[in-house]
Amino acid sequence: MTLTINPEVLEGIEFDEEGFMVDADDWTPTIGETIAAILELDLTERHWDVINFVRQEYADKGEAPTLRRITKVGGIPTKELYQLFPDGPAKIAAKVSGLAKPTGCI
Repeated sequence: MTLTINPEVLEGIEFDEEGFMVDADDWTPTIGETIAAILELDLTERHWDVINFVRQEYADKGEAPTLRRITKVGGIPTKELYQLFPDGPAKIAAKVSGLAKPTGCI
């Protein structure tokens, strides 16, 4: 599948200095797909399992879950999470999910 970046999708969306969305309520799946394309991620069903878990955790707790919470509560093995979201899976998953950087991420 070819990654398609449509910059118009992100018009009017505010991001912080690290590239995380400022208002998670502005997020849509299309925005998530666009952010993923910019990060050169080709989203699969398994990516969406993580994204949906991360967004639900945010809705329930008011913050993005940590890597440990995604693996323990979300049931995604650590190794798989690193394969899905290389270079900092909790941080990248939060970014694609339109959330702030998880607490504890550097």
